[in-house]
Amino acid sequence: MLNFALCDDNLNVLRKLEKMLDSVFINHNIDAQIVCSTTNPEEVLNYVSRHKVHAVFLDIDLKSDMSGLDIANKIREKDKNMYIIFTTAHLEYGFVAYRYKTFDYLPKPITIERLEETVCRLVEDINGDETQFVRLDNNRTIIKQDTIQYIQKDGMKVIFHTDTRDYETYSSFKRILPQLPEQFIQCHKSYIVNVDKITNVEAGNNIIYLDHHLENKCYIGPKYKNQFMEVFNHGISSNNLDGIDNAE
Repeated sequence: MLNFALCDDNLNVLRKLEKMLDSVFINHNIDAQIVCSTTNPEEVLNYVSRHKVHAVFLDIDLKSDMSGLDIANKIREKDKNMYIIFTTAHLEYGFVAYRYKTFDYLPKPITIERLEETVCRLVEDINGDETQFVRLDNNRTIIKQDTIQYIQKDGMKVIFHTDTRDYETYSSFKRILPQLPEQFIQCHKSYIVNVDKITNVEAGNNIIYLDHHLENKCYIGPKYKNQFMEVFNHGISSNNLDGIDNAE
């Protein structure tokens, strides 16, 4: 049984989060329970220090003398492994929150889809099935491999474009590529693509499409084109592929 604790200064938000979490537990057959749900920062801190808690959801701005960041700092002094998920309407806190070995950061208002993704990743990480995930640098955020459409390098940042959202981290392709299975191919100096997500390739225009609306796309670089097309055509096939357009 996994134990979850929640802390938010808004009682209505807290009750809504409880209901959504219970729904996720039921829909995904997750053996978990909410053991502490409070608007009082001292109460949640006292509870997690005395009881076994696997994950805690903390609102950052608690409108009290103690913020969610303060709680996280005190938790980390005693427990390096508890999963911390921050929730806030203030997006500027995002990068600060990851200092506390944060598993995820949920912007408010929290949607059931976003919460579901986070909880399922958390449970799978606890179960230790790391071969299906990519772990981002400098924090405990993990991404399920089969949700990644493509990976883009943008300056010092690397952006993981997934089915539901984008993740950013400071890393390099040199570090990321060894974590990836064979269906991920570097097709450009700035792009790594998941072949299983490709719906169409315009070889003449060096464009790879990753959805049927042709809005989500990445590109093929001259240096990588021959190798990409060879592997794509003969090494790995995509179940979603509509076709390859070789027209110039």
